[in-house]
Amino acid sequence: MARAPVSPAVRFAPELLLEAQGIRAAVFDVDGVLTDGRIYISERGEEFKAFHTLDGHGLKLLMQGGIAPIVITGRDSPAVRRRVADLGIVHAVYGAHDKLAAAQEVMSALQLGWESLAVMGDDWPDLPLMTRAAFACAPANAHAEAKAVAQHVTAASGGHGAARECCDLLLTAAGRYAALLQGHLVTLDAAP
Repeated sequence: MARAPVSPAVRFAPELLLEAQGIRAAVFDVDGVLTDGRIYISERGEEFKAFHTLDGHGLKLLMQGGIAPIVITGRDSPAVRRRVADLGIVHAVYGAHDKLAAAQEVMSALQLGWESLAVMGDDWPDLPLMTRAAFACAPANAHAEAKAVAQHVTAASGGHGAARECCDLLLTAAGRYAALLQGHLVTLDAAP
């Protein structure tokens, strides 16, 4: 006997969802957003980072929901490149000293304006994007200036599900969250 459809447990304030409507792409910083901000460097100079699977699945859900995830990071490392590739993210800029120029180049390629872009950042280098985007998120452990310009500060910290919370919010605002949830009750491969 099949159970009734599952109602989404995720909830956001209606006024927040209104602010997040119309988003077609979302930029995510890496250090402090997709990771906890700590960088581990071995004695041989190898860099290690820890990523959360909740965040990774959220980015995949964004793609399934028709919102393009974009990674723009000021650092470049094999670990980040590997994680981005594993997630299937097509648009990424590594070692971006000028995140604004990097974002404008990606937006031009996607034929998008700031009015359809969300940004999740945690520190001063992200501020030029956060202040121009239609919607800005910051993780709970972000710098005070990033939190001050964000329309939403997540309950979770960077590297601990903050990006997933932002993805859930954007998908809910786009009216796609519930259908994706129902699709995942059937199969992870063919969600609507």
